[in-house]
Amino acid sequence: MSHESARVVVNLDLPGSRISRHLYGHFAEHLGRCIYGGFFVGEDSDIPNEGGIRLDVVEALRALQVPNLRWPGGCFADDYHWKDGIGPREERPRMVNSHWGDVVEDNSFGTHEFMQLCEMLGADAYVNGNVGSGTVREMSEWIEYLTRADDSPMAALRRENGRDEPWKVPFFGIGNEAWGCGGNMRADAYTDLARQYATYVRDHGDNKVYRIAAGANVDDYKWTAALMRGLGCLGGCPGESSSPYQALSLHYYTMTGPWADKGSATEFTEDEWYVALSRAFRIEELLTRHSTVMDGYDPDKRVGLVLDEWGTWWNVEEGTNPGFLYQQNSLRDALVASVHFDAFHRHSDRLVMANIAQTVNVLQAMLLTDPESGALVKTPTYHVFEMNTGHHDADSLEAHVVGAETREIDGRSLPMISASASIKDGRALISLSNLEASEDRTVTLDLRGAELGSVTARILTAADTAAHNTPENPDAVAPVAHEGVRAHARGLEVDLPAHSYVTVSVEVTA
Repeated sequence: MSHESARVVVNLDLPGSRISRHLYGHFAEHLGRCIYGGFFVGEDSDIPNEGGIRLDVVEALRALQVPNLRWPGGCFADDYHWKDGIGPREERPRMVNSHWGDVVEDNSFGTHEFMQLCEMLGADAYVNGNVGSGTVREMSEWIEYLTRADDSPMAALRRENGRDEPWKVPFFGIGNEAWGCGGNMRADAYTDLARQYATYVRDHGDNKVYRIAAGANVDDYKWTAALMRGLGCLGGCPGESSSPYQALSLHYYTMTGPWADKGSATEFTEDEWYVALSRAFRIEELLTRHSTVMDGYDPDKRVGLVLDEWGTWWNVEEGTNPGFLYQQNSLRDALVASVHFDAFHRHSDRLVMANIAQTVNVLQAMLLTDPESGALVKTPTYHVFEMNTGHHDADSLEAHVVGAETREIDGRSLPMISASASIKDGRALISLSNLEASEDRTVTLDLRGAELGSVTARILTAADTAAHNTPENPDAVAPVAHEGVRAHARGLEVDLPAHSYVTVSVEVTA
């Protein structure tokens, strides 16, 4: 039985910072079946493809309006040498993917295939360079190969390999997890390398690169401080024309157990349900504190924060390669995503990009492909991304949750209602999550500062908190129209069933 548990107060006439569409970015690493069997099946496959790229995967992702795609890693990035992945596929050298399953990588998916994928998706390329085992020259030549238009050596090599015009590469990562698999470096040592390597990731022609330094793991605020100190005067010193890098990354994963036993994706207790959501909610604290460190060096927020790895990390599915990180994706994962997005919207003045790990068949994936039948499954997380496309490049609106019940979980207070809002093109989009495992709620939307017009709403839920989609039941968790929205003296009243995610779109006029 539902009862009123909270009000969500939104001042429709007080827009805040812009919610970049890049907060809805994705990540594709050479890991398990993300690239091979996920994005790429080869031109000889019976699965419909273009240049080896799966057309059903592209079609599904285009519905998400994917803004950017990060590649080739992850830990793989600092083992990857890009020249191994160009030229005729049959002549490309092989390598060992020592991080992920210790399998042999044949480099059949390389730079040209990735850029073709980005063009098919309509997504910007976020290329992650190799600092850990690469060289400054190697990274410098890669950006030249990708983006230079004249007859320079690398541009000429690109043309020999079949691409005349340069590509646009707006985003470039200066290594990955330099504190760990990217070199086990200390913060100051990596900061010096980041300045050096970033200097040689040059702007060629009209391609302007946004350089992203490999930032902190979870709550390593000292790492963030070191990178901010490394920026010096932020381009304001004599003889210093610009900052060597324009953003710092951050990585944070949600799991319910220790590293050796992170918990099951689909078999969990109610207590584990709440622990997962509480740990997802911790992203609010991390974004706040890393932003505060950055504010001390950069009060004008010229340097961006990029959460380029986030999502759930569970034990792999039984019977699968432990190095391939294949896990199912349940309604719980969807609400982990919704909690993150609410925090992203609140921090959109500093947070400029985020990339969920990962897009296909790995960790908190959008899509799962069946290796035997080739069937494609959209996960509950996919549907949260799709339901939120209206937030892309919208102006944030503060959504004040008043009177929501809380639970003390895992050492922190977890509100049972999560919310965020934005406005664009005369419509407000309000996202609402009921994190209660078994109790329904009714929430009042206290909408101020504008006249309300037409209202539409959608809901994502299921009977079971562990519900998930399979080739046999692909729509066990899928959004439908939500009829539980009514006019209210303050604005609207919305029914939120237990463990549900709801978006409400409202036409507004001044």
